Amino acid sequence: MTRFRNAKFALGQIVRHRDAEFQGVVIDVDPAYAGPADAPGPDLRDQPFYRVLAIGEDAGFLIYAAETVLEHETGLSPLSASDHAEWFNVDALGRLAPRSQPMH
Repeated sequence: MTRFRNAKFALGQIVRHRDAEFQGVVIDVDPAYAGPADAPGPDLRDQPFYRVLAIGEDAGFLIYAAETVLEHETGLSPLSASDHAEWFNVDALGRLAPRSQPMH
C-alpha cells in the first residue's frame, strides 16, 4: 500500500542532487513514484518524487528524483519573479503549478 507523505521541497525551490551533485529547480512534485513500473525498487516508491530542471555545464536537462536524493541548495539565488512567470502558472494566492499542467 502506498503511503503519501508531505513533500519536503516546493515548486520553484532550488535543490541539489546528493549523488550526481548537480543543482536545479523543482518544477513538479508527485506524492509517490509515478514513473515506469520497472524502476525504482519498491522501497523507494513511497516518498515524494520531483521533476527537477537541472543545470548542467552545457545546458539544462530534466530529471525525476526521489526526495531522499535531494537536498536544499543554499549556494544559488532563488528564482526571480520573471523565472516564476516563465516556468509556472501563479494563481491569486501565489500558489504555483507547472505551466504544462492546469491549476487544480
